[in-house]
Amino acid sequence: MKTIDVISTPKAPDPLGHYVQAVRAGGLIHVSGQLPVSPGREPEGQAVPFEAQAKRVIENFLAILAAAGCGPQDVVKLTAYIVGSENWPVYNRVFIDFFGEHKPARTGIPVPELHYGYLIAVDGVALARE
Repeated sequence: MKTIDVISTPKAPDPLGHYVQAVRAGGLIHVSGQLPVSPGREPEGQAVPFEAQAKRVIENFLAILAAAGCGPQDVVKLTAYIVGSENWPVYNRVFIDFFGEHKPARTGIPVPELHYGYLIAVDGVALARE
């Protein structure tokens, strides 16, 4: 019997809509789109500089993976939605700080805007540890 297990942690923000933080299915962890919202806080939008947003969004993503028993080395695909192509080099530096030598498949998608005025969002897939 195939199952889909919901993954949730208070170390990442609660979903702001009709979805869960992540699910485990078919040997994979699928992390829903994350904004750089601090857990337990209201969205702050553009009041936060891009570099801090990039750090927070990856921290949220990795906190959800940790709740599933996974870490950065388990990530197979990460997609970033970034407002302003000038922010890509900063995002890349922040990404390297968190992922080190690990190089998952990545996509960077420039977007005109995101919810609450944020400048970055990410989603991704990781291998589940059995």
